[in-house]
Amino acid sequence: MSSLSSQPYKGTRDFYPEDKQLQNYIFSTWRSVTESFGYEEYGAPVLEPLEIYTAKSGAELANEQTYTFTDRGGRTVAIRPEMTPTVCRMVAARRQELAYPARLYSIANFMRYERPQRGREREFWQLNVDIFGDDGVSAEAEVIMMSDAIMKKFGAKPEDYIIRVNNRKLINFMMAQYLALDSANAVSMTKLFDRKGKISDSDFIEQAAEIFGENSTEGLKKLEVLLAAKSMADLPAQIRDSSAVREVQQLFTILERADIKNLTFDITLMRGLDYYTGMVFEVGDTHPDNNRSMFGGGRYDGLVGMFGVEPISAVGFAPGGTTMENFLQTHNLVPKFKSTTDVFMITMGDVAREAIQLATDLRAQGINTELNLSDRKFDKQLKTALKKNVPYILFIGEDEVKSGIYTIKNIAKSVEHKVNFTELIQLVNSLPA
Repeated sequence: MSSLSSQPYKGTRDFYPEDKQLQNYIFSTWRSVTESFGYEEYGAPVLEPLEIYTAKSGAELANEQTYTFTDRGGRTVAIRPEMTPTVCRMVAARRQELAYPARLYSIANFMRYERPQRGREREFWQLNVDIFGDDGVSAEAEVIMMSDAIMKKFGAKPEDYIIRVNNRKLINFMMAQYLALDSANAVSMTKLFDRKGKISDSDFIEQAAEIFGENSTEGLKKLEVLLAAKSMADLPAQIRDSSAVREVQQLFTILERADIKNLTFDITLMRGLDYYTGMVFEVGDTHPDNNRSMFGGGRYDGLVGMFGVEPISAVGFAPGGTTMENFLQTHNLVPKFKSTTDVFMITMGDVAREAIQLATDLRAQGINTELNLSDRKFDKQLKTALKKNVPYILFIGEDEVKSGIYTIKNIAKSVEHKVNFTELIQLVNSLPA
């Protein structure tokens, strides 16, 4: 019989203590920012009926990227690939009871069957932030302000990232009115725009010409004007005068008042998921070593109505844990972590009973204490303590038990102290957090 592999399932990862510390730092930063804006945390099942994804998330996500199986009751269920349909289901279930605008967030794990690559895994962790019941541009501004606040809380400077903004209403107007495409070709062109950064310019032009068909010459000229626009002022007059552009301008005005300086209007930004209905945005890393979109979101007003209730407007966004981790590493923003254990006790001789009592007393004082009661030799205990990078080592033998005076060593400073119990507490508590 061959031995089992020690590697995790493809596209997933193991989190050893040092990895988990970084992940917890990311989660706690997310939590502090979202709660500072008045959002409340919720939780949800990891399994959902497959149809809530096929209904609105798009065929690729539902049919190709979702882990599905038939349960013992014959139901087709999926491991959640995203949270938006789930939170919409939850809002629909309590539609009459929630206070609006409802500000909700969760930190949860998801699974998608796609090709693993840098920043993209089959199992991934994500912050999900959504505001329900606010139809105005203020809600769209709020989620972008939160995204900016998260980046700043991690220590990022404005030049480290860029916030790209577009609007699905503007996209629809542009496709139907300016480019004069029918609904099927408008969908094809929208998807082509969404892929623009992943294909060559010549492939983009060739595929666009195919979509325009016999009107390709005129269509490509109009497309060239659109792609050359670096701001809303550069757009053709026909588009510039639309209500969708005025909506985007209003959004920019609010965000500029909020002192967000790294905003840019991007006519090619589509956001792949089919359910977006208004503003869409993405936050991108500007560093050449990690020049990529990190996370984004937008307005999606139709999803709650899928569950048989009156629709409720919604805006949301979702940063991922791994892309956030890559950003922090690229910009040297990962903080130094210390062990979560404060004191490692090394026993010498037959003092197990007294060592247990001392460890219990230390824990009662809020000091995390590790005690090894095996018969390991002194040097092996010391080696373990040093390997674990614990701030303090406390030595306890028969002399310490009799005198009540303990030897404790500060590892970072390589300094030993002789202290009684009260002084021991004071010394450990003086260590910086």
